[in-house]
Formats: sequence, structure tokens, C-alpha cells
Amino acid sequence: MKIGIIGAGNIGGNLTRRLTALGHDVSVGNSRGPQTLTALAEETGATPVPVAEAARGAEVVVVTVPLKAVPNLPKRLFDGAAENVAVIDTGNYYPGRDGRIAAILDDGRTESRWTSEQIGHTVIKAFNGTYAQDILDRHRPAGDPDRLALPVAGDDEAAKRVVRALIDELGFDTVDAGSLDDSWHQQPGTPVYGMRGGVDAITKGLAEASPERTGDFRG
Repeated sequence: MKIGIIGAGNIGGNLTRRLTALGHDVSVGNSRGPQTLTALAEETGATPVPVAEAARGAEVVVVTVPLKAVPNLPKRLFDGAAENVAVIDTGNYYPGRDGRIAAILDDGRTESRWTSEQIGHTVIKAFNGTYAQDILDRHRPAGDPDRLALPVAGDDEAAKRVVRALIDELGFDTVDAGSLDDSWHQQPGTPVYGMRGGVDAITKGLAEASPERTGDFRG
């Protein structure tokens, strides 16, 4: 599968490592330019590209950048992507880092709904509460009692199936967390954010989530 990754931080870098190891054709871009990705490319065999080219021909695109950087992504980013490309959003809103985003703070927009509006393409929310090192170290074969599960939310059921299958290939179970408007169940401050647990634990944590934001979140 051809996969584009936008952002080469902890999550983006480790997804690049695992996905190339699984045989996928990965292109990776970041805000500092492809010349800064030489070491990652040499390590993994991924192709470093400008961000504007990361989605070209891709069947899956992972957007893993700080929320404050999302509005600065290239316009028409997905014009050259494969038809029905699945876009994964790994982002979280941290007001201290990202500044005030009124649509989220005041209007109650979920982080991934806001992201989808900014980039002009629906997204599937996944990996936002995953420890980056677990992508390398905690993957397990299907049926392993220690296999971790990840919540996955989104409106596009076909894209969600693609993403869940890819996560399964990466060595993790998934739990359907509902639509983008339901994705607050896995935002920071909820039980499943950062939870290392199987399907039952993640399902229980999603059910116990409260939409009330903490004082720390509101700044």
C-alpha cells in the first residue's frame, strides 16, 4: 500500500519505521523539508518528500502535526491522492501549545472535526492517545492476550475499515469509537487517552468518558 506521512515526530517517525518494515511504500514529509529526513529515509527506505507531495498517489495519509500547524498545511493537499484516500488524524489539542482555537474551546467542535474542516477532507481519528514507543515495542499477533487496542473514530465507514485493517496489520486491535462528533471520547483527559489495554478495557473507558473539559484544558 502507498502511504503518505505528514509529520516526522515521535508518532510519524515510528509509524514510518513499522510501515516500511511491513513492506508498505511510504513517503514522509515535514515542515522543515525533505533534506532533514535523510537519516530516517536511510534507516527505513521511506521516500522523503515536500509536504505538498506527501499525499501523491497515497491510499492512506497520516497527518501527525501539532494542531496549530494544521491550518498551514498546503491547500488542495489531497488532489493527487488515490481515490477514496483514508486520512488518519493523530492530533490532540493542547491550548498551551496550540493557542486559543475558539471552535474547539467555545463552540464544542471536536479536535478531529475541526481538523477535517481545515484540510478539506474527512479524517479518521486514531493513534492520538498511543505512546509512540509502543508502536515499535508493543505490537502483538492477533489473538495474543497482551495485544493492545486503539480507539478509532470517523464518519467514513469505508475509510474506517481501511484504517482498522492497517492497525491490525501493525499489531493492535481496534475499537470503533463512533463518528467524528463522538471522538471527544478519546481526547486528552478521557479514560482511554494513554490507556494501555485490550478491547474490553478500551470499550469500558470510552463508555466512561465525560464531555466536560478539565480546568487545565481550558487554561
